[in-house]
Amino acid sequence: MRRKRLGRSAVEVTELSFGAAAIGNLFTAVEPARAAAAVDAAWDEGVRYFDTAPHYGLGLSERRLGEALRGRPRDSYALSTKVGRVLDPLPAGSGAGPGGLSEGFAVPATHRRRWDFSADGVRRSIEDSLERLGLDRIDIAYLHDPDDHAETAFREAYPELEKLRAQGVVGAIGAGMNQTAMLTRFLRDTDVDVVLCAGRYTLLDQSALTELLPEAAARGRSVVVGGVFNSGLLADPRPGATYDYTAAPLSLLDRALRIKAVTEGHGVPLRAAALHYPLAHPAVAGVLVGTRSPDEVRDAAALLRREIPDELWDELRAEGLLTENGH
Repeated sequence: MRRKRLGRSAVEVTELSFGAAAIGNLFTAVEPARAAAAVDAAWDEGVRYFDTAPHYGLGLSERRLGEALRGRPRDSYALSTKVGRVLDPLPAGSGAGPGGLSEGFAVPATHRRRWDFSADGVRRSIEDSLERLGLDRIDIAYLHDPDDHAETAFREAYPELEKLRAQGVVGAIGAGMNQTAMLTRFLRDTDVDVVLCAGRYTLLDQSALTELLPEAAARGRSVVVGGVFNSGLLADPRPGATYDYTAAPLSLLDRALRIKAVTEGHGVPLRAAALHYPLAHPAVAGVLVGTRSPDEVRDAAALLRREIPDELWDELRAEGLLTENGH
């Protein structure tokens, strides 16, 4: 599987990466053996970039991912986690039980998530993540959704990440968000290596083309694209499908169905086109796909291996379904 270097760092990622939120029991529980098998399947398919966060399952995702990767050659893969939410222990017996959801994750509420973009919070978060992962280092550290904490993120959290990079604690630094404006600011005003942009560079939303991607390309920085299926609509466009985790508006459902008709007219599943689309941009280092089972991992890898004819993109542009300069 092809790899790309992140910005000016020495960190390389594969074009397909393993998003580990799902194995942190996102929405529903995943058995430990199945979670481990999903990571094994990703490895067998050539995936060498794995992404997690303390937020995912109150540390469960980090613990499971670290356990699954621990016996593998450390220099052969890249791992990212995130800072900005620290986990504070709760008294025994408080919070949701095993059957409840903790901010979308089916885990007992043993800890409380607390926003903390202070310098001390960043360093504590990295130290806690290393302990949960059981690994010797973190390759990429992202500021996690600093939307409502911009002042502290730029004044304290980012400079601390820069220090950690200089000290060799992490190899590359960046920010991960569901919007483009602040990510573009990070590219312009800081020395980040990479930004993780979720849902804003897809077959349904090309807003990252306005400023974010040109800025990254001009400055030699990298973009990892998440949310390529826009939380479900581009995986299976039908009434009731979700877009950005809420019910998809009828106008977007209609657009997704029109895109699907074009891709299938060229013998290409919509999901394959959605996965391939971001990778054509020179600033994009890879796509991040959340998977919870070996079958889902193998399916994503198979979709990535499919050939996509240029005529498919030409027809989407001709039908007004893609921004003219979007591919």
